[in-house]
Amino acid sequence: MNVSITSFGYLHGAPPAAHLTFDLRHHFRDPHISPALRHMTARDPQVRLAVLGTPGIRALIEAISAAILAYRTGPGGQPVDVAVGCAGGRHRAAVVAEAIQTALGALTTATVTHRDLAKPVVDR
Repeated sequence: MNVSITSFGYLHGAPPAAHLTFDLRHHFRDPHISPALRHMTARDPQVRLAVLGTPGIRALIEAISAAILAYRTGPGGQPVDVAVGCAGGRHRAAVVAEAIQTALGALTTATVTHRDLAKPVVDR
């Protein structure tokens, strides 16, 4: 495995150990604020559309993918662990983690783990 991408929610605990950690909480719109999306997850097309339609998110996905490839092509060629977090880990982080994997495509082997996707919605 060359790249391991973990999505997580800060409200469910500390970020996992990673070489690169990205916090989406303060800069990107949270689908949780919409009652229609709140109980859905990144597995639902409506959530994916909402997250991927957020201004700046596609540029971030491209930038993260470029950073991962830079780490992978360094002289050590070691595996890279990436963590992507949002508040609850059910919407933004999970969609972005999967989009990064897709963006990397055949350039490197990437696996995605959703640490908190199946956890209950956090009332806030």
